[in-house]
Amino acid sequence: MTYCVGLLLNQGMVFASDSRTNAGVDNFAKFCKMTVFERHDDRVIVMLSSGNLAGTQAVISTLRQRAETESPNLWSAHTLFDVASLVSDAMRDVDRRDGPYLSESGGFNASFILGGQIHGEPMRLFRIYAEGNFIEAALETTPYFQTGEAKYGKPIIDRVITPATSLADAAKCVLVSFDSTMRSNLSVGMPIDLICYQRDSLRIQMRRRFDEGDAYFSTLSGEWSAGVRDVFSRLPEPELMT
Repeated sequence: MTYCVGLLLNQGMVFASDSRTNAGVDNFAKFCKMTVFERHDDRVIVMLSSGNLAGTQAVISTLRQRAETESPNLWSAHTLFDVASLVSDAMRDVDRRDGPYLSESGGFNASFILGGQIHGEPMRLFRIYAEGNFIEAALETTPYFQTGEAKYGKPIIDRVITPATSLADAAKCVLVSFDSTMRSNLSVGMPIDLICYQRDSLRIQMRRRFDEGDAYFSTLSGEWSAGVRDVFSRLPEPELMT
């Protein structure tokens, strides 16, 4: 399993993904699930992948190969919508090739969060499903997407994130979301890859990986847990107990 998050904010965008994969309780491994296509002053495209690892890697490899041999491609696309369509095409092509052989084990189940900015248009964020169809985030109504094991980290994002949230606070919120998820589900684990993209910069200037034992993440996790316990202790008791 996995957990990935993409946020769309006034100031910019935040992307994060875990690195744990598993094929059973005795077969855990680490693979980066964040892929970046960047050309300074022209485009920043970030892809977060969820689902069958072989499937997601096949899609990304197909996109890289087509970027060298075909047009349109990720480097020539004029809009992020066009990029989302190219990803969808690659997903369907991989599914047509491999899907029949995977039918007995659940089929092709790769999905993506895609976001970034291309020169001449605003930042955009998409959620691309395994079937290849996709939806786009709206800043005022749907400012984020999750994929994978999303339910444990969703409450903190719903309570904290608004379009006006700063990139620093959004990054902090996303890391707390990952901490909550990892506490409740062993299939999500570190390292956590994090990108903060500043609107209209057309380059990635803030990127970090949080691995086991990271001092900041450990402090964040400890203080969040202590703060939750403190607030809980100060909540009024229900009337049935008085």
